[in-house]
Amino acid sequence: MMKKRWVFWWVCNIFWMTIFVVGAAVIWLRNVDGAGVTQTPELKLIAFIVLLIAFIFPFIIQIVWLIVNLRISSNK
Repeated sequence: MMKKRWVFWWVCNIFWMTIFVVGAAVIWLRNVDGAGVTQTPELKLIAFIVLLIAFIFPFIIQIVWLIVNLRISSNK
């Protein structure tokens, strides 16, 4: 049972990390956004900060899940 919890935790981490890296690459590599605005380094930074803010919630969930897994593992 413990192994399944950890495997699922790692799979979810890899999923969220992949989505974040792809999103960051799209932001960094695009020259024009969906509205047709030419992307300057400042606008790319703002878009990246918005992406970071969007990923705070899944990050918090993963940290809480890690703590729960560690506590359950140490009690056995």
